[in-house]
Amino acid sequence: MKKPLPMVWLPADHRLLGSDGRTMPFLVLGDKYARAVKESAQAQPVVFPLAEAEQIAALLDCVDGVMLTGSPSNVHPSHFGAEVENTALPLDPQRDALTLHLVRACLEKAVPLLGICRGFQEINVALGGSLHQQVQNLPGMQDHRETAGQSYEMQYAPSHPVTIAADSRMAQWAGGLTAQVNSLHGQGINRLAPGLRAVAHAPDGLVEAFEVRDAASFAVAVQWHPEWRTPQNTFYSALFAAFGDACRARSEASAKRAQTSSLHAVTSEE
Repeated sequence: MKKPLPMVWLPADHRLLGSDGRTMPFLVLGDKYARAVKESAQAQPVVFPLAEAEQIAALLDCVDGVMLTGSPSNVHPSHFGAEVENTALPLDPQRDALTLHLVRACLEKAVPLLGICRGFQEINVALGGSLHQQVQNLPGMQDHRETAGQSYEMQYAPSHPVTIAADSRMAQWAGGLTAQVNSLHGQGINRLAPGLRAVAHAPDGLVEAFEVRDAASFAVAVQWHPEWRTPQNTFYSALFAAFGDACRARSEASAKRAQTSSLHAVTSEE
C-alpha cells in the first residue's frame, strides 16, 4: 500500500468574474500551481475555501506544508504603511487577511513554506518588510513586468539572470551561482524584512529570492514563477523537490507522533 501524499495548503484568490457588467465572486486557484505541487513536489494540493485567520492553527494541523501562489492582485500597501499608488491595479484584501497571518503561523509551527511571486511579497510584508508598488517607475530599475499581449510561452520564457549566493541551498538547486528566470511582476521588495536573507538578485539589484534565517523547517520564496513547466527546468524541479521533501519529513514525523501516542494510550488502558 502506497503512503499517502503529504498535503499542501494553497490559499485561493478572491475575484469577481463575469461579463456584460454582471459579476459574481469566485475563489480561484491556478492549475499550474496545483499541478507543480502534485507532480514536482509529489504532494497533494488542498484548498480550504473561505478559511479565516482564526482557523489557521487548526487547519495547519491538517497539512504538511503551505505554498503561497502568485496572483494578478497585489498586497495592499496599507500593510506596509503606504498609500495606493495606482488604483487601476488589482488588490485582494480578503487574501491579505488570511495569508499575512498564515506566514507567521507557519514559521511558529515549523510548517514548510514556499512563496511564489505574490507569495514572496506576502512573506516579506508579513514579517515587517515593505514593497515597491511599481518597480518600473524607479530610477535605475528595469521593468520586471511581462509584455501584455504576448503568448504565455513568451511571457513565461526566461527574462533575465539572477545572481545567487554561493552558500545557499538555492545555489545547489540551480547548480551554480547564476540562473535564468522569468519575470512577471510589478511590485518588488523595497525593505527586506528582519529575519530574511536575500539569496538571489536581479541585475538591477532587486531581491529575487530569500530564505528565512533560523527557520525550523523549509522557508523559501522566489519572485519568479518556478511553477511554469516545472518538469522542463532542472532548477525549478529541484526547488519543488526540496519543498516536497520537507513536507514528507513533516508528514512522517506527525505519523510517528500519532503512532507513539496511540501506543501510550493502549499501554495506559492495560
